[in-house]
Amino acid sequence: MLTLLASAACDRSTDPAGGDIGADAGSDAGAAGLGNDSVPACPFTAAQVSDLLGQPMKDEGNCLFGDGKGVASLTITMASQTAGAMTYDYQHDQAGQRFDRVVDLDQGDRAYVAAKDIEGEAVVVSPKGSYTVTMSSFSVDTGTYERKLRALLDAILA
Repeated sequence: MLTLLASAACDRSTDPAGGDIGADAGSDAGAAGLGNDSVPACPFTAAQVSDLLGQPMKDEGNCLFGDGKGVASLTITMASQTAGAMTYDYQHDQAGQRFDRVVDLDQGDRAYVAAKDIEGEAVVVSPKGSYTVTMSSFSVDTGTYERKLRALLDAILA
């Protein structure tokens, strides 16, 4: 869906009066109340992730962090506020089907944390951008996944 939206925003067509409407179509989305179109950079270094999670993690590229043993991983996917707002309901619905527990949070514009015994996910849409944080194979319980994901979101939004 995002690829389709991105290609539609890049379409260079003209309105009946002869003006170029392709360039303005994407930028007007933010002005229409959906939010910021900027995609943020990765919010953490491996050292910061290690401190927040309480265990050593290594940078494995593109906002992917691993325990160095090929087991535990943390992935953060960044998107614009606009893209996050457009996909949030779908992500929330999917989380309700995949996880044992989904808790809505009072952070950013909209946010939730979801967890089960082997993984957890947190999503936040904010003026800083949208972030999907996924933790897997940390050998912790559902409550610990929730606490660690909340701490990560707090740090992202700080």
